[in-house]
Amino acid sequence: MVVELNVSRKSWPIAGSFTISRGTKTTADVVVVELVEDGHRGRGECVPYAHYGESQDSVSLQILALKDDIEAGLDRISLQTTMPAGAARNAVDCAFWDLEAKQAGKRVWELLGLAKLNPLTTAYTLSLDTPEMMGQKAQKAAHMPLLKLKLAGPDDLDRVAAVRQGAPKSRIIVDANEGWTAEVYQHLAPKLVELGVEMIEQPLPAGHDEALRDIARPVPICADESCHGLASLADIEGKYDMINIKLDKTGGLTEAVLLKEAAEKAGLGIMVGCMLAPSLAMAPAMVVAQGARVVDLDGPLLLAKDYENAIKFNKGIMSPPSTQLWG
Repeated sequence: MVVELNVSRKSWPIAGSFTISRGTKTTADVVVVELVEDGHRGRGECVPYAHYGESQDSVSLQILALKDDIEAGLDRISLQTTMPAGAARNAVDCAFWDLEAKQAGKRVWELLGLAKLNPLTTAYTLSLDTPEMMGQKAQKAAHMPLLKLKLAGPDDLDRVAAVRQGAPKSRIIVDANEGWTAEVYQHLAPKLVELGVEMIEQPLPAGHDEALRDIARPVPICADESCHGLASLADIEGKYDMINIKLDKTGGLTEAVLLKEAAEKAGLGIMVGCMLAPSLAMAPAMVVAQGARVVDLDGPLLLAKDYENAIKFNKGIMSPPSTQLWG
């Protein structure tokens, strides 16, 4: 029985700023959950996302509303039906996993039947800017094996061309963050093939993406905002080639693992992504990202600082988390 639940908020400064089609951020604001039982401490971290009506205040209150239930014996399995999917459940779910691993004297991936956690190659994100500035950023990041470009519309082809010139050896994927129309996609897709773009993430707004069923997809399209948990799959099949699994959308590692299994059975490719956050949020995502076609867990690389026992990155290769961090 968990004897203590603690909830805290942290704000991590971004190295400069981070811009997508919906706006610019200068801090990564997270909520951290700590569960304590018999001297063992489990932690989980989430990113409240305003696009989904979440804030640090609302998520903290959501978690604290479960305090009595958790301290009376609510476990991770019961949590899945007690709390809706979202950032709040993610933090609690991942804290339960961390606690269970520490109590068992094993790593989380061992509890899931994996012998080990392999290092992963993560994408490195270039935030939205002018073509010239994105080209300059690409030159500085040309040592990264995989670049992810945030796009927005009118000058996107010039942006990708500038990045390709600045980082000729890097693989490229792009993310429109719901910023295109079907006509823009049809115009850009063949040209993006020529520039070596390997994947397009969420070109059309979620809920307004039916056109994807009937148009050619020369570049694989990945559902992000259109993909949350298991219930999303029925509408995704036939419109998308891949899904982006983010723990803040699935409501934790527990449903993320189930979503990955179901998506693979449906023939969909797997991408595992993140919100902008430090290493504690990336660690559980590394578990579900094993074997994924695309990994995008570069949140810590975009911050000015990170946890003391942070995940180690070397030219886009991320090492498994230490026990001091999570899992």
